[in-house]
Amino acid sequence: MHDPKATVDPLGGGDEPLAGGLKQRHLTMLGLGGVIGAGLFVGSGAGIAVAGPGIIVSYLIAGALAMCVMRMLGEMSAAMPASGSFSVHAERALGRWAGFSVGWLYWFLLVVVLAVEATGAAQIANGWAPAVPQWAWVLVFMVVFTVANLASVKNFGEFEFWFATLKVCAIVAFLVLGLLAIFGVLPAASDASGDPVGLTHLSGDGGFLPNGWEGVVSGVLAVVFAFGGLEVVTIAAAESDDPVRSVARAVRSAVYRILFFYVGSMLVIVMVLPWTAQKAGVSPYVTVLDSIGVPSAGTIMNIVVFVALLSALNANLYGSSRMIFSLAERGEAPKALLKVAGGGVPRRAVLASVAFGFVSVLLNLKWPDSVFLYMLNSVGAVLLFVWALIAVSQLRLRRRIEREAPERLVLRMWAFPYLTWAALGAMGVVLGLMLTDDGARPQLLWSAGATALVLVIAGLREWRVRRGAEDNRNDMAHL
Repeated sequence: MHDPKATVDPLGGGDEPLAGGLKQRHLTMLGLGGVIGAGLFVGSGAGIAVAGPGIIVSYLIAGALAMCVMRMLGEMSAAMPASGSFSVHAERALGRWAGFSVGWLYWFLLVVVLAVEATGAAQIANGWAPAVPQWAWVLVFMVVFTVANLASVKNFGEFEFWFATLKVCAIVAFLVLGLLAIFGVLPAASDASGDPVGLTHLSGDGGFLPNGWEGVVSGVLAVVFAFGGLEVVTIAAAESDDPVRSVARAVRSAVYRILFFYVGSMLVIVMVLPWTAQKAGVSPYVTVLDSIGVPSAGTIMNIVVFVALLSALNANLYGSSRMIFSLAERGEAPKALLKVAGGGVPRRAVLASVAFGFVSVLLNLKWPDSVFLYMLNSVGAVLLFVWALIAVSQLRLRRRIEREAPERLVLRMWAFPYLTWAALGAMGVVLGLMLTDDGARPQLLWSAGATALVLVIAGLREWRVRRGAEDNRNDMAHL
C-alpha cells in the first residue's frame, strides 16, 4: 500500500509507486497517435461542411490552441512528473479543490468517451460479422483491453505503439496519394482537359471562405475537441524509464507532427475535390480515396477507424485508471484503489475504471438517446475546462519553479506568460461561441452543470477538512 503523503513534495519530488516500463518510442507514438482518431477520420467531414476550404484555418486555430496547452502541460510534467499529471499540478498550484475537481471531471470524461469508442468499434465489427451481436463485440473489446492493462504497463505501451504506427502510416499513405493526385500523376484530380487541378478547388467553388469567417468559427467548434487525448502522454510519462527527458521529447515531437497530419490531411481533402463533394456521414478520406481510384477505399478506412477506436479505448482506460489512482493517492478517492500489483500496475484502479466503463456502455446500448445522451452532453465541454485549469496552473507554477528549482525547467512554454494568457482567452472565446451555437449549447450547459456539481462537492470537502482542523485546534486549546 502506498503512503499518500509520499508525493507531497511542493515541486513533485516524491517517489512514484507505479512501474517504469514505458520506453521513449512508446511515449512518442502515444503522443502522435493519441489524438489521431475517429474525430479526424470521420468527424472532420462536419467541419468541412460548414467551413469549406476554410477548414484549414479552423484546424490551424484549434491546433495552435492544442499545441499551447500541450506545451504548458509538458513544461509542468517535465518539471514534476506524476501519474495524475495536470490534476496534481492543479492541486499544487491552486489547492486541493482544484486537483479534486479536474481529476474527477477528467476521469468521468474518459470513461464516458470510452463507451462511445467501444460501441463504435463494435458497430464496425458487427458489420463485418453480423452473426455476432454488437453487445458481444463490446464485451470482447472491454475484456481484452482490461486484461492488457492489468498485466503490465508494457502491454499498454506495445498496444498503443502499434495502433499509433498503423494510424500514422495510414495518414502518410493518404498524403502521398493525395499529392500524386493534385499534381496529376493520378487521374482523379485532373480537370476535363486532363491538366492537374492544383490549387483550383481552394479558390473555386465559392472561394476559400464560402461561408465567410463565420464558417471558420463554426469549423473550430466542430474540430477543436478532436485534439483531446494529447494529455494522456503526460500521464504516461510518470511510468517511463526517464520521465523528465521522455515527456520533453514526446511533447516536442508530437505537437508539430500532429498539426502537420491534421492540417496536411485537410489540405489534401479540399484540394483533390470540391468541398461540396463531401457527403454527410461519409468519411472525407473515403470520398477522396474513392475519387483517386483506390480499390476498397471504404473497407480500408473502416479498418483504420476501427483501429483508431480501439486505440482510443485502450488509451482512455489507461488514463482513467492512472487518474483515479492519483486521486486515491492524494486522499481524493477511496484508499482501496491504492493497492499496486507486483508488476507496479494499479489493478483496482483499472477495474474501477473499466467497471464504470461497462456501465456507460450498457447505458449507451440501452438508452443511447436519453440517459447516455445526457452523460455524453455532460462531458461535451469538459475538455475546455480541463485545458483552462492547465493554463491557470502553469501560470502559478512557472514562477514557483523559477524561484525554487529553475534547473527543472527543461521544457519551457513559449512567450510566457503572454501566450498562456492568449490561450486562456481563446478558450473563453470558444466557450462563448458554444453558448451562441444551437448545436453546441446543450453540451456547454450540461458540462457546466457537471462541473458546478463537482466544484460544490470539492468545496464541501474543503470546508469539512477545515472545520475538522479548527475543531482539533479548539480541542488542543482546552487541554
